[in-house]
Amino acid sequence: MALSPQWLDELRARVTLSSVISRTTRLTKAGHEFKACCPFHNEKNPSFTVNDQKGFYHCFGCGAHGDVIRWMTDQRGLSFMDAVKELASEAGMEVPAPDPQAARAAEQRDTLHDVMKAAQDWFVAQLAGPEGEKARAYLVTRGFDAHTLQRFGFGYAPEGRQAMKAALKDVPEAKLIEAGLRIAVEDKEPYDRFRGRLMLPIEDARGRVIAFGGRILDAQKTDAPKYLNSPDTPLFDKGRTLYNLHRAGPASRQTGRIVVVEGYMDVIALAAAGIADAVAPLGTALTERQIELLWRLVETPILCFDGDAAGQRAAMRAITRALPLLRPAHSLKIVRLPPGLDPDDLIKQQGTKAMELQLANARSLVEVLWEHERDAAPLATPEDKAGLKARLMAHVETIADREIQSLYRRELSERFSAFAFPRRESGDWRKGPAPTRSRVAARRAPPRDALSAAILSGLLRFPDQIHRHAEALGQAGLADPRFDVLLDAADSAATLEKDTMEPILAQRGMAAPTPEEYAAMRFGFLADAIPPDQARAELAQAIGLLVERPALEAALDAATKRFESDLSEGAYAEQQRLLKRKLEFDARLRQMASARAGAA
Repeated sequence: MALSPQWLDELRARVTLSSVISRTTRLTKAGHEFKACCPFHNEKNPSFTVNDQKGFYHCFGCGAHGDVIRWMTDQRGLSFMDAVKELASEAGMEVPAPDPQAARAAEQRDTLHDVMKAAQDWFVAQLAGPEGEKARAYLVTRGFDAHTLQRFGFGYAPEGRQAMKAALKDVPEAKLIEAGLRIAVEDKEPYDRFRGRLMLPIEDARGRVIAFGGRILDAQKTDAPKYLNSPDTPLFDKGRTLYNLHRAGPASRQTGRIVVVEGYMDVIALAAAGIADAVAPLGTALTERQIELLWRLVETPILCFDGDAAGQRAAMRAITRALPLLRPAHSLKIVRLPPGLDPDDLIKQQGTKAMELQLANARSLVEVLWEHERDAAPLATPEDKAGLKARLMAHVETIADREIQSLYRRELSERFSAFAFPRRESGDWRKGPAPTRSRVAARRAPPRDALSAAILSGLLRFPDQIHRHAEALGQAGLADPRFDVLLDAADSAATLEKDTMEPILAQRGMAAPTPEEYAAMRFGFLADAIPPDQARAELAQAIGLLVERPALEAALDAATKRFESDLSEGAYAEQQRLLKRKLEFDARLRQMASARAGAA
């Protein structure tokens, strides 16, 4: 619909800006202007001004600026045409119809609005009447007060396939069918869509009833859906509608957030608890259109879905739909409620503060995406981890904004690398050549591991092996300083005696490894039953693994850094090759450490 600039100027001139703004914001006269605390951001001192003569508002704090139409779109959340129509109605102006067909469509919608209003009035009356007793009893169990019931327009659709037709006898049946209130079936009499259900009106951005949602009250009736919504009609497109948007939009201007929950009963529970900025999709996953509606209100809406598996699947579907739409400063945050709880349950069990805490700790889209894919399948093999990498990059490729796509690729690659190739505290080999024994000995509180402790214990049992492996151990740059003490002792004595080894450690303020330090490493050379020669041979194999480990980890760390810097296929292949070697190393170590478990 094309509106001329002259017509729009006439509309602005006929409407007093301050009278419109004062409906939701308290204004104070200040000379020729009005002042207020800005409704678009939280502030203590008023920086928001309204000038009727110039026809605009302006905030010196956040920069919000516009005329009366902009106020209706930004503060009320209306579309441009809905804002124009509402203001034109107040000003007594007719909105020009571009052609007869559009005029007929507008007349049709207006007629259906009247039908929906009549249906809503009837549902409300039924709730208050004798047939609504069961519905009223259910509402008592939900704990909603009278104000909440009135504000959200609860009603009741009685049993009976022809009850609405009889009640709204002045409305043509064709209109009831077109509005989605009755169902027409071939060769059968049409019947009421909603029967025996607690009813809720679904309203548009102007607060007009455009559809209904009904909750079944008979728990024994398993052949019908628990919740039933109106079908798509000329008034209602469920993929473009968010329940409670006309109330949550103004509330979000005060809180700076918008919360998306799974269903309208969750919205009402939050509103009853004082959280007024919540909306819900209507029977479908969050759509692209709904995400755009949310972004008109806030840059980062919060998705708060139930803690069960279905709720988490709904959150992931919303994430995958949002990824192609991401643009600078616009994203989603996600709240994962405790398992088995919806917002109403959480508030009843732990109070409103617990819900507010969950919302305050909402996590970023990229974090939830990473955790979902990481936990989606086992990651026991290199192939499993490669699959995780492929899934993450497939999500990245759907992002249309190239700058955001690049940032997501780097962020998820870094998370993947940190997970698949964790850095290990086994010395300073990342910083260059292997450290000398004097540098190792100078470290304070060095990290100890079971393999090192087991080998130290083996060397204390067979001190003659210290001389044999001194060169390899000295060049390995091992973190545990007790190795340096033993190697220094080997340098100063031709032979080493078993009984003198622990006193040598004690002179340096150190103790022999305890069994707890190497409990997971049940090597044969630690068992008394094994022959000494076999024990020495197995100790030599274990030392070989201990010496090999730092070099392997250093190579893997270097490959990881190369991959993080250029993300090339060659770097990735080298990283995978070394990862496979590391997994084979770990398997050999586990096999050795458990081979003599029975003798330990």
